Amino acid sequence: MELKNCQSLDEIREEIDKVDDRIIDLLVERSKYVKQATKFKNSIEDVKSGDRIKKVMNRTRSQAIDKGINPVMVEEVFRTLINEMVSYEIEEFQNRKVF
Repeated sequence: MELKNCQSLDEIREEIDKVDDRIIDLLVERSKYVKQATKFKNSIEDVKSGDRIKKVMNRTRSQAIDKGINPVMVEEVFRTLINEMVSYEIEEFQNRKVF
């Protein structure tokens, strides 16, 4: 991935905004897969899936180290992301059971 060689702070901020837009698009995509996952789970414990969370955390920490970004920051971002996604998935799972 090659970064644009920006010539001003405003230009850098524009590029950061573009990255933020892509992150939001990826979060939308991830949440749609999370919603699909509820079809394959039979209980709230399946939704919480501690083993899967550990694997994701280990994988993302390793990637952070390999790519030279602070692994503690990445862990915190993913911990928040996963906690929010698990809450979303529980809600979706419970809504599925209503119908």
